[in-house]
Amino acid sequence: MQKISIVTACYNEEENVAELIEQVKTVMQKYDTRYSYEHIFIDNASTDKTVAILRNIAKNDKRIKIIVNSRNFGHIRSPMHALLQADGDAIISIVADLQDPPEMIINFIRQWEAGSDIVLAIKKSSEENKLMYKVREFYYSILYRLSEVPVYKNFTGFGLYDKKVMDAIRQMKDPYPFFRGMIAEVGYTVTKIPYDQPIRYKGITKNNFYTLYDMAILGIINNSKVPLRIATFLSLIIGTVSFFIGLGYLIVKLIYWDQMSLGIAPLLIGASFAFSILLFFIGILGEYIGMIYTQVLNRPLVFERERINFENDMKKEKNDDD
Repeated sequence: MQKISIVTACYNEEENVAELIEQVKTVMQKYDTRYSYEHIFIDNASTDKTVAILRNIAKNDKRIKIIVNSRNFGHIRSPMHALLQADGDAIISIVADLQDPPEMIINFIRQWEAGSDIVLAIKKSSEENKLMYKVREFYYSILYRLSEVPVYKNFTGFGLYDKKVMDAIRQMKDPYPFFRGMIAEVGYTVTKIPYDQPIRYKGITKNNFYTLYDMAILGIINNSKVPLRIATFLSLIIGTVSFFIGLGYLIVKLIYWDQMSLGIAPLLIGASFAFSILLFFIGILGEYIGMIYTQVLNRPLVFERERINFENDMKKEKNDDD
């Protein structure tokens, strides 16, 4: 019997995890005779009752497996670590707030059985804040145009990935991974399924401006050298324009030496503009250097404090070694 691994990252989702487990269980009951399944939760050091709720459910259902991080390792490293722990023949990533509809798992499995290695849920609309949705859509368009390997527009990570796809991702060994870019990088057979994203089931989002910026800039830095090349081209353009403006001023001054006063305002405005452009691209360069620094450190994605219901997997690994 083949195995399906369902992976959920969570942080302070006490209002949602039990409902998610029930909805996933209802869906997976349709496959009782064909597939076994596990539902792996990785908790990013929640400060509410999330872990207690999961622990209580896991006592009676060994398919619920829990990884508790030693601290909050962020919204990028923690989910990736959980995905890499899954050993199913197919791995499904789904968020805890039920904005990823569990009933779509049926379509995922159907497409996987038909031969797709990757099945992606693509947002065609969302019940979230309209302005935020438009901002995200604009970002995806920019990322698509900048990326050396075209990434999938309006794809949040919700989808199914064959075991060989995850094996390919493991080979990348990225300590600060951009999962959506990695999926685009590995290739394989892809099927896209459009869906309407519902509003969060309960609670409030844990994302803020910094986490959204972190994800956005990571996507660009990890998938494109275009910003660096823009800096080079822009410096050449500004330098050329500045040269001819300066030359023009010099000629006019020589012709109208007594009548023309250059004034300080154009110099200040020009210097301020050039300085702002310089600072912007120093910041971009800093992002790339920071990414190199992270790669060189090559620290583990997370450190675990506790694992629950992984005992059978450890016994299986031991028997395989023997």
